[in-house]
Amino acid sequence: MAFSKEIGIDLGTANILIYVKGEGVVIDEPSVVAIDTETKKCLAAGQEAKDMLGRTPGKIAAIRPLKDGVIADYEITEIMLDYFLKKLNIKGMFKRPTVLICCPTNITSVERSAIRDAAYRSGAKKVYIEEEPKVAAVGAGLDIGKPSGSMVVDIGGGTADVAVLSLGDIVTSASIKIAGDTLDRNIIKYVKDEKKLLIGDRSAEEIKKKIGTAWPAEYHESMEVSGRDLVSGLPHTIMLTSDEIELSIRESLQSIVRACKGVLEQTPPELSSDIYARGIVLTGGGALLNGLDELLRNELHVPVYIAENPLYCVAEGCGILLNNINVL
Repeated sequence: MAFSKEIGIDLGTANILIYVKGEGVVIDEPSVVAIDTETKKCLAAGQEAKDMLGRTPGKIAAIRPLKDGVIADYEITEIMLDYFLKKLNIKGMFKRPTVLICCPTNITSVERSAIRDAAYRSGAKKVYIEEEPKVAAVGAGLDIGKPSGSMVVDIGGGTADVAVLSLGDIVTSASIKIAGDTLDRNIIKYVKDEKKLLIGDRSAEEIKKKIGTAWPAEYHESMEVSGRDLVSGLPHTIMLTSDEIELSIRESLQSIVRACKGVLEQTPPELSSDIYARGIVLTGGGALLNGLDELLRNELHVPVYIAENPLYCVAEGCGILLNNINVL
């Protein structure tokens, strides 16, 4: 009889990462599902489905079931979890897995139980739910068990979570629905308003990754962008610079800065001095935005470091917590 496997799931708005104990991160795919709208059958999930976003014919829909860090479409989320768990081939008579799922800090109990239900229905034997910044801090290598303050800023696709941790738990935290996806929308809006060009979500994400910056002083890049001209309705190409992108996302980044300031203002003074000494750690895909550490350093006057592998922090953290399951 096989023993049940232990799995950690970072159920992100943009990506789903699955960690299997003893094997590490085995699945790292976009949280997108392509379904046949007539039969409700899952045609593809992950990267394959993401490639279809904005390019599907009538009866196929490519859907992102999570929005702002929470489940927007339960049915599709379940289909997606099912798809990836089947891919791992770990469901079976005797070996239903123990699952640890991460969620943003300020979700409601209804949203929390929705996540739990989806996991149970996808075949989990036992489900633990942990808060994302805490798991991200563990994955980034911070020792959060000690009585000293650590601060983590986890910027994903749907939410930015800011938390101060001490003695293994969250002391103060904030979660805002301004993150990677918001920046993409800012870029789309800017290009539409200023350049009279319509671009899709995927192009916006590409622009953000290639020439996006939060600190324009030392970074000057440009790239060609193609889309549909609003005036003529025909395909058209323009040049965009990193300065323009910085301008388009500036306001959203300031909201993240304000969230950090808010959390620091509520932090007990003893922990504040720890944070000043140890700095803030950035995790999540948003940490890869050029110059974000520089922006936060200048605004908060505290050292800021980017975690070693920001995209994998939550999944790695799941792995560490699964090894100490008694802590959960």
